[in-house]
Amino acid sequence: MSHLDNIPSTPGKFKMEKSAYIHRVRWQSSITKLTFWSLIILGSILIFFYRSPSSSPLSSDPSRRSLSTYDWGGPSWEKRVRSSARVRSRNGISVLVTGAAGFVGTHVSVALKRRGDGVLGLDNFNNYYDQSLKRDRQALLERTGVFVVEGDINDSALLKKLFEVVPFTHVMHLAAQAGVRYAMENPSSYVHSNIAGLVSLLEVCKSANPQPAIVWASSSSVYGLNTKVPFSEQDRTDEPASLYAATKKGGEEIAHSYNHIYGLSLTGLRFFTVYGPWGRPDMAYFFFTRDILKGKSIPIFEAADHGTVARDFTYIDDIVKGCLASLDTAEKSTGSGGKKKGPAQLRVFNLGNTSPVPVSDLVSILEKLLKVKAKRNVMKLPRNGDVQFTHANISLAQRELGYKPTTDLPTGLKKFVRWYMNYYSQGKKADA
Repeated sequence: MSHLDNIPSTPGKFKMEKSAYIHRVRWQSSITKLTFWSLIILGSILIFFYRSPSSSPLSSDPSRRSLSTYDWGGPSWEKRVRSSARVRSRNGISVLVTGAAGFVGTHVSVALKRRGDGVLGLDNFNNYYDQSLKRDRQALLERTGVFVVEGDINDSALLKKLFEVVPFTHVMHLAAQAGVRYAMENPSSYVHSNIAGLVSLLEVCKSANPQPAIVWASSSSVYGLNTKVPFSEQDRTDEPASLYAATKKGGEEIAHSYNHIYGLSLTGLRFFTVYGPWGRPDMAYFFFTRDILKGKSIPIFEAADHGTVARDFTYIDDIVKGCLASLDTAEKSTGSGGKKKGPAQLRVFNLGNTSPVPVSDLVSILEKLLKVKAKRNVMKLPRNGDVQFTHANISLAQRELGYKPTTDLPTGLKKFVRWYMNYYSQGKKADA
């Protein structure tokens, strides 16, 4: 591990030369960062109060519609909720999984249910990508015994009702607006979901009795313009390269606040480029597969001076193991009724594969699996928030969680391609 790993994530805590110039630079830097995070927090407050279901009309954007219009409640609905969340193993836990019909959410929910835990899903089924894929994941969950409530994390009335019906011991918070590039088209959706939505959830959790332990999805994107590799949890994360990254970094700061003030046990997981069956169509490996099969050209980005663009691709099964280990090692929250009674656990872990692979190699693997030559269109990496490389240092997760990824990219892609060919050969729309 590099000696740079010891640099604190909050700048200004290590010794610097006390010259007037240095003090002026540090002061200007502090003001800039204070202004940036103030804008993020202000934005979240405005979204929270003016676009939440209880205070605003329906949005024209389906991805941010008010979920108070969904049909929930009543004896039969409560019976389904209790049945899904019922613990069936001796030492099982009861988990509310937000974003349950998402890629990671589906896999985590199935894994929890199969080992005997109580699992209740929550998802708003927005139209960021093909909704039929989400509905098919929902059907898979239903067959596994997981009921997915159609609702939104910004619907505080619904969240409160769920906690009234079930005293959840844990929350697996995976609901979020994903994607780096989409933020340039719909920035408010990121603030609405990733910041205001997180605050809505934490507000309900802080008042629950007992308070649940919370594990939530941050992102490797928080490392932003960091150039030291591999990325360590000790590294600075104050230079986000995209709005998505900024909202995830903001979420980590918000988590710190709720841990400090209310005694909520919080664990943040920084996922590194997750891939696999039932994945997201907006991810490169997914739409590369689709376009190669259709004979369309695919974009291969390269950095300045023909620099290689690489990602730390992490197979979904390895991510699931990390998620479950985080839930199993999460300590109880220390608050009650919104009042802190003692220090609570606060953690953040990298969940990656530790083996960055050039995107060009990803395409070569897909060519062999699909038995089709790709039409490569090499172009410069656009200034849309994408970074040149990601590389996870997972030593902390190995030590604290027993996390050890076991699936390399060729093996994982083989499993994905097998699923893809089977799924889209059954009358599904491959161009969705």
